[in-house]
Amino acid sequence: MTDWVARRCLVSGRVQGVFYRASTRSRALALGVTGHARNLPDGRVEVLACGEPGAVAALCDWLHEGPPAAQVAEVRVETLDERSLGGRPTGFATS
Repeated sequence: MTDWVARRCLVSGRVQGVFYRASTRSRALALGVTGHARNLPDGRVEVLACGEPGAVAALCDWLHEGPPAAQVAEVRVETLDERSLGGRPTGFATS
């Protein structure tokens, strides 16, 4: 069993302009998850979540809800390996 995992989540629905990225960052920091949340040109939000498997799973589960103003239609989750990331991220960025 590994002590570190990375997931790329693509979140669709009403997820831009509703504090989705900021709320995701707050939740990630509370869970000890590193990575980022960023808006994509097609209206989705991309979340990179890295850390302890249980914490990453908890964040990925929360993405289905998001903040109160969000209306999440779908969350697609992809597992990444550390080599594809070029190392482990530090902190949690929003852009």
